[in-house]
Amino acid sequence: MNAPVATTPAFRDNARRALQDDGLQKVLATMRGGFSAKRAEAAAALPEFEALRDSARDIKNHTLAHLDIYLEQFEAQVKAAGGHVHYARDAAEARRIVAGICRDLGAKTVTKGKSMISEEIGLNAHLEAEGFTPVETDLGEYIIQLRGETPSHIIAPAFHLSAAQVEQDFRRAHTQLPPERDLSDPVNLLNEARQVLRQRFLTADVGVTGANFLIAETGASVIVTNEGNGDLTQTLAKAHVVLASIEKLAPTLEDCAQMLRVLARSATGQDSSVYVTFSAGARRDGDPDGPGEYHVVLLDNGRSAMLGTSFQEMLRCIRCGACMNHCPVYQAVGGHAYGWIYPGPMGAVLTPSLIGVEKGGQLPNASTFCGRCEAVCPVRIPLPKLMRHWREREFERRLAPATVRSGLAFWGFFARRPWLYRQATRAGAALMALAARGRGRFRRLPFATGWTDSRDFPAPEGETFQAMWARRQARRAAAGAGDRREGGQ
Repeated sequence: MNAPVATTPAFRDNARRALQDDGLQKVLATMRGGFSAKRAEAAAALPEFEALRDSARDIKNHTLAHLDIYLEQFEAQVKAAGGHVHYARDAAEARRIVAGICRDLGAKTVTKGKSMISEEIGLNAHLEAEGFTPVETDLGEYIIQLRGETPSHIIAPAFHLSAAQVEQDFRRAHTQLPPERDLSDPVNLLNEARQVLRQRFLTADVGVTGANFLIAETGASVIVTNEGNGDLTQTLAKAHVVLASIEKLAPTLEDCAQMLRVLARSATGQDSSVYVTFSAGARRDGDPDGPGEYHVVLLDNGRSAMLGTSFQEMLRCIRCGACMNHCPVYQAVGGHAYGWIYPGPMGAVLTPSLIGVEKGGQLPNASTFCGRCEAVCPVRIPLPKLMRHWREREFERRLAPATVRSGLAFWGFFARRPWLYRQATRAGAALMALAARGRGRFRRLPFATGWTDSRDFPAPEGETFQAMWARRQARRAAAGAGDRREGGQ
């Protein structure tokens, strides 16, 4: 089995379908006053929040600069606690390692706590092909597993669905329950999922979780949840498998604590997630519960190639989702339009880094460059700058459409000749103002259908910005000269 197929080259078509999906648009409309407002309240309530963001950025920068040292330290601490560390160069190797652990234990059922890495490598499909039954235990992930979909948001996987859609899926999948049961209330949906999943927890042979952080100092993995499913996944099974990418390391417990203070506030507006679980090794003598084996699978899958490049800053990402919660493009089209695992601004940078600009080069163009993503990032990743870097690479490799390249070349010809640019824009603005005939806008324009297909194009008022600026500066200079003459008198 291969990793999930990327549909990122078809982003424009994906986005067009999303914009025409009335149900999706109704759900997305709720985002504009939800996550962002809660994040703003949580940040305002913590006076040192901005200082913590600086500290989080510095911690991640230091870790990435010494990643080899902290990987070795983490491995040594895990082994000292009786655990096992496996290194996976790519998705295929990670899948083989996890399936091998399950096979050695004679496993049948594998419960999973939310893990974007398992989505990245296509773990569920591989486990099913190998004869195992993977069961997602995060409510959002469980819902989309029933639907055969991928997450549309990294912290709210089923955000794109309505309660009515979830009810339909539960009635279709939970045929062992009474058909007359009331599922009109979200609480009833939650209770039904809890009832069904409880049996899965009790019969699971292997539990797989992701990790928000890996602590080099102690060898512990850290997972944050609001449902407690992560705890049940890793304590009731025969083995706990942690699946994480190599940049999730934090040097010390104190460093991790600082990162946690910005994570939940940025993600959901909480001071802290309901559950913050530290796991360090298998069940010890005298422990009342816990897994018999503890494995950590560290995935590279293109991350090490980002080190030392202009995209290294993207490896600071702690997967809070704040950038997409504040992104006008994400709020318009949702996560599935991005066509791979990671949506929103962070996906627009990370996806071409991991699967190549040839496949992911459309995504950096899905930005207004309003800067809101960078303004709210808890580790201050300059996402607009990184998206511009990918745009440059797409253009250099002639991957952009020919119309875009020729348009930029045409503009560049004038931009390199300021005098000609001024004359051309002055004439163009005057002609467009005349053509608008007082309407103030164009509903259709030649060579601009990409704009006018979905919105009107404002008509110029007959004068260019440069001309207005020059006139304003001349007035200021004249006024200044007059003041100097009066002062001299």
